[in-house]
Amino acid sequence: MKHAEVLRLLVQLGIMLMMGRLFAELARRLKQPAVVGEILAGILLGPTFLGMISPESFSTLFPEGSSSTVLNGFVQVAVVMLLFIAGLEVDLHIVWQQGRQAIVTSILGLVVPFFVGFIFPFAFPEFFGYADEGKRLTFALFMGTAMAITALPVIARILMDLNLFKTRMGMLIISSAMVNDLIGWMIFSVVLAMIGKGQQHISLWQTLLLTLGFTAVMLTLGRGLINRVLPWVNKQLAWPGGLLSLALALCFLAAAFTEYIGIHAIFGAFIFGVALGDSEYMSERAKEIIHQFINNIFAPLFFVAIGLKVNFATNFDLWLTIAILLIAFSGKIIGSGFGARLGGFSWKESLATGFGMNARGAMEIILGSIALENGLINEKVFVSLVIMALLTSMSSGPMMKWSLGKRW
Repeated sequence: MKHAEVLRLLVQLGIMLMMGRLFAELARRLKQPAVVGEILAGILLGPTFLGMISPESFSTLFPEGSSSTVLNGFVQVAVVMLLFIAGLEVDLHIVWQQGRQAIVTSILGLVVPFFVGFIFPFAFPEFFGYADEGKRLTFALFMGTAMAITALPVIARILMDLNLFKTRMGMLIISSAMVNDLIGWMIFSVVLAMIGKGQQHISLWQTLLLTLGFTAVMLTLGRGLINRVLPWVNKQLAWPGGLLSLALALCFLAAAFTEYIGIHAIFGAFIFGVALGDSEYMSERAKEIIHQFINNIFAPLFFVAIGLKVNFATNFDLWLTIAILLIAFSGKIIGSGFGARLGGFSWKESLATGFGMNARGAMEIILGSIALENGLINEKVFVSLVIMALLTSMSSGPMMKWSLGKRW
């Protein structure tokens, strides 16, 4: 990189972090998720606002070239780290404790929105902006996955704010969301393999077998090995620096492996996060340090970069956005709510469970971003998915309050 490109990259990172933090704080004061403010900061810095009122300033600040390539590298690393901390949130012990109720709620909360999200894009691909008949099935599978996945960190925060996290219903929602995310990211990884973005020397079936093998090994032998090694790490290495550097090193290696076999790097990071977070020797304090490091440095870079990707004004399609919102809300609320009802909850509690599971948040945006980069969706669908992710996250808490009759 030349002197000017290094200078521009440093300015880009500084402005993105500063704007992301300012608008995240604004969103927090308005009792909204930080991601809402960070994406808004990106929209203001991107082609939607700055690019419209001052094209020269936008092209000077975010030009194509070496600095842009390096910035994209930062964003890719941020995505991997975000899925790593999402994996840390998954507590398999909670899933086992909930037993049948969690299985029924999570399966219906996955299958119903997946089916609704699959059938309409498959039947009307042109309406959803997809004209490649050869990849119609793959596109519909992605849309089904996008409707089925949840945002575990957002859901956990909402339940904490409503003082429901440790309740029977709160544990059901959390455990169901964990199962949803685990299966949902596996399906999405397979979808990416189907569009041929992985290594050409590895067939789809080999990729699927390697993926299942990697998941099984990491969640059994991997968890056991981590449980043996972590006490030594905590005792012998500088704390928390030793644990932090070792955890991220292994996260990157797991991500590199899944990227090599034709599955996106995020899946390796997510599964390793599940294995590490489930260890009894991984303290809540250590998790919090990792969360703070990633959420306050790398997460803003990714979400601000979302606004730099596309012009949200020119790519906004009202009817497409309404259709995606209807599919997202109906599929998840009906599926999860009915599952909770079968699990023995009242209708009010079941409806609240459906609203709680409806939050998509950061995970949906990461999903859409990767699909856009791989040419699976166009910019209009991406914009609609981002809007859906934000609206489901913003409405989840208030709708749970309403369904349970809680005071505002």
